[in-house]
Amino acid sequence: MPCTPPKTTTQHHRLTNIIITTTNNNNNNKVADRCTAHAVPEPVAKYHEHTASSGQCCSAVVQTVAAPVNTVWSVVRRFDNPQAYKHFVKSCHLIVGNGDDVGSLREVRVVSGLPAVTSMERLEILDDEKHVFGFRVVGGEHRLNNYRSVTTVHAAAAPAGGTVVVESYVVDVPAGNTMEDTRVFVDTIVKCNLQSLARTVESLVKSGGAGEGGFRRGGGVLAA
Repeated sequence: MPCTPPKTTTQHHRLTNIIITTTNNNNNNKVADRCTAHAVPEPVAKYHEHTASSGQCCSAVVQTVAAPVNTVWSVVRRFDNPQAYKHFVKSCHLIVGNGDDVGSLREVRVVSGLPAVTSMERLEILDDEKHVFGFRVVGGEHRLNNYRSVTTVHAAAAPAGGTVVVESYVVDVPAGNTMEDTRVFVDTIVKCNLQSLARTVESLVKSGGAGEGGFRRGGGVLAA
């Protein structure tokens, strides 16, 4: 079943947050919230290190998927089609680019029940070799300002097999909300999305609709 809009705390793997103090060029102290990567699988830890300024928070969610890496990646990498597994997304339209090039822009419309209407998002990372995907929010009608996300896909360790998906983010804490409130809200959305990804891909594999290679635009099979 699809997740409902988040209201309560969720269980997930979270990056530990350590408050550190940095000094800028004007010798003024600036407090930052650094998400360390020890709670993230080692093969992809370096991609999930975020440094958040004062007034921001960061976290990460880990999801296992009983499907080959290439199949999972073929769904995750689709910047032009997030609604394939993100059930809070009502529609998505590319504004700039083709969705395969860094710098592509998309306008996402979300379903009712969330404190948002639209989100304008820019593709920041698309590495088909290392299976790393990232985007940031650059506009729209929502409360998650300066949202940046990185998602990685890698093979799970034997003997379990399958795929591990990690999604981390950093975002502004909206006025009137606490850092923990913001984490709980965003974590719940991310967890719902990744659970939906797992169900979607596993269903495709079981039905014989996807092989090792996954899918291209328009549903065509992508050769391994």
